[in-house]
Amino acid sequence: MVAFSKDNVYNGSIIKNEMRLKPMNMTNEAMRTAYEAALAEYESWKAKNLKLNMARGKPSSAQLDLVSDILTVLDNHADCKVDGMDARNYGELGGLPCAKAYWADVLGCQTNEVFVGGSASLTLMYDLISKAYTHGLKNSPKPWCKEEKLKFLCPAPGYDRHFRITESFGFELITIPMTENGPDMDMVEDLVKDPAVKGIWCVPKYSNPEGIIYSDETIARFANLKAAAPDFTIMWDNAYCVHEFEGEFVPFKDIITLCREAGNPDMVFEFASTSKITFPGAGISVMASSAENIKYMEKLLGVQLISYDKVNQLRHVKYLKNKEGTLEIMKRHATLMAPKFRMVLEVLDREIAPLGFAQWNKPKGGYFVSLNTMPGTAKRALALAKEAGVVMTDAGATYPYGIDPMDTNIRIAPSLPPVAELEQAMAVFCLCLKIAAFEKELGI
Repeated sequence: MVAFSKDNVYNGSIIKNEMRLKPMNMTNEAMRTAYEAALAEYESWKAKNLKLNMARGKPSSAQLDLVSDILTVLDNHADCKVDGMDARNYGELGGLPCAKAYWADVLGCQTNEVFVGGSASLTLMYDLISKAYTHGLKNSPKPWCKEEKLKFLCPAPGYDRHFRITESFGFELITIPMTENGPDMDMVEDLVKDPAVKGIWCVPKYSNPEGIIYSDETIARFANLKAAAPDFTIMWDNAYCVHEFEGEFVPFKDIITLCREAGNPDMVFEFASTSKITFPGAGISVMASSAENIKYMEKLLGVQLISYDKVNQLRHVKYLKNKEGTLEIMKRHATLMAPKFRMVLEVLDREIAPLGFAQWNKPKGGYFVSLNTMPGTAKRALALAKEAGVVMTDAGATYPYGIDPMDTNIRIAPSLPPVAELEQAMAVFCLCLKIAAFEKELGI
């Protein structure tokens, strides 16, 4: 496998086995008949004027209701006194000590390796890249803006907002194919020999959108990377660290400790948030790294803010309590999430699997189902779905620059719609997949 970038969009096969439409004993005549029937059914769906949204992995209203008692966990002003301070006042840039202890418990790291932020971990990620660009990181020879060339590794399919951060600062984005164990580490280990490669984006557990859990071997290889750039940075977005919806909680190795033990203590920054535990727009987030990295970042961040919302940090600590308490809440979320994912997979198995022109993952956690259809048909299928009132993530969004070289990957986000609406959306979506595939195969 080879990488592709904006200037070298496709230079080899990203998917090992190109998928072809192979209906069971379906002649061209039978296929055309099926195509015409699908078109007629599609027109009937369009006439319903649906407005269904599966564009983003947003918690449903039922999930928000499930945790809304967090709003009353602080009874009065006396509850705002904690750790010898008043959470309502200025101070404690890095977060309340109890909030640091909470995140250290969840992630498995140490409290002095934790910085607690506001509702969005994405803001912390952006701030880190921004500060590295303007000031450099602790081990940077110079600010990244003064480097001749900047490159960033982007496992794909991946998270579009990650890619857009580094793209906005002018990085060349290099795609790393995903395997069943995580990013292609042979490629990663080879590419980090280039000092212009400054980092890599990672979603290590229930990756967005593939739902892959990085293997222990992959994680160990990350911790032991030998990068040419002294400030090479692993952006470890552990967004779904406690987000099982099928089965028991899957323990996960602490990358901060592993990097420290491997002699690379400053190489990784880990991120997480309560966005899909409590409220996406009113939660708390975390950035974890070596104690020295956190001290350095606090010095830079102290210029732009005095502190994040410590009252909200306190509210979350009182409500979630610790890792064990959080996992209990996630079991309640799972009762709402699991039926939606099961239904999505059942519809795909019923409507698409017999035709043989698409493959998809079957995750047990996270927020997405990743589907690969026939090359050259993803955009067409999603355009048809949109015209019929079903909005999904744009084709190509899961790749750097929004360019899927084979036009095949589609991210399905089942969490937001009620089950009845989701079932309608999946019926329309599968119909659109069929139409796009039939057109491709028939040369229409």
